[in-house]
Amino acid sequence: MALSDRIPYQALVDRPKLNLPNGKRLAVWVILNVEEWRIENAMPRVVLSPPMGQPLLPDVPNWSWHEYGMRAGFWRQLKALTDRNMPVTLAANADVCNAYPRVASAAREAGFEFMGHGYMQGPMHKLADQADAIRRTVETIARFTGRAPRSWESPGLTETEETLDLLRLNGIEYVADWVIDDLPQDIATPHGTITTIPYSVETNDIVVHALQHLPSEQFLTRGKDQFDRLYLEGASNARIMAISIHPYITGVPHRIRYLEELLDYVIGHDGVALMTASEIGDWYRTEMSRIAR
Repeated sequence: MALSDRIPYQALVDRPKLNLPNGKRLAVWVILNVEEWRIENAMPRVVLSPPMGQPLLPDVPNWSWHEYGMRAGFWRQLKALTDRNMPVTLAANADVCNAYPRVASAAREAGFEFMGHGYMQGPMHKLADQADAIRRTVETIARFTGRAPRSWESPGLTETEETLDLLRLNGIEYVADWVIDDLPQDIATPHGTITTIPYSVETNDIVVHALQHLPSEQFLTRGKDQFDRLYLEGASNARIMAISIHPYITGVPHRIRYLEELLDYVIGHDGVALMTASEIGDWYRTEMSRIAR
């Protein structure tokens, strides 16, 4: 069976009426991605092309580009989020708990939900032992936070045919890799159901700035446009919006104001439910159980 065949087609217009808490019309979740890039490895992405087209190791400028986010950018984003009492889902490479304990501790103290994001940054297809990497991710986060993660975002949203089954086997209930809809959807595995949480590759600062190279203000413009349409549609049925950010992208001085302005725009609307990944997943399962009765 093709991996896509495990997710039955559902037209958004045919989905049952779902009610968000307290009569809200749009759930918004913020995903703060913290990652470990090893300087001895090729970089997951680059801001500077290699000289003469020949990649060099160690890749000091591109590793430093990311490292700036962990040393400086994260703290701007942390302030922007905590000043506004935003619930946050921290998509963390599990080894961040070891390599960047200052960052991980600050997120834990702020009450962020830790979401598994692989053990270190790199595609699932390249892992020598995917099952072991997923198990170590869950165990490391559980040891650091006192609770096992219930949600997952694969690095680069990559999966193999086995990933969903291995995630569910290790207690993961919710996965953000499938950017297929504005509402969650259940996927069957041999170990129980796993549920997609609507994520985004376009209201995502990596795509806007690192891939599409758009001006700093475009993250705000795109985010507001996405929000406005989903908020409008949410009058007839619930909608979910994801805002995905990275410390080395929107945590830099020339972009942080646009993230702050987008957050202010979102919380300035009464019909918004601010939630984390697991809160959205739990809400969806409760609503589907209500409808099934």
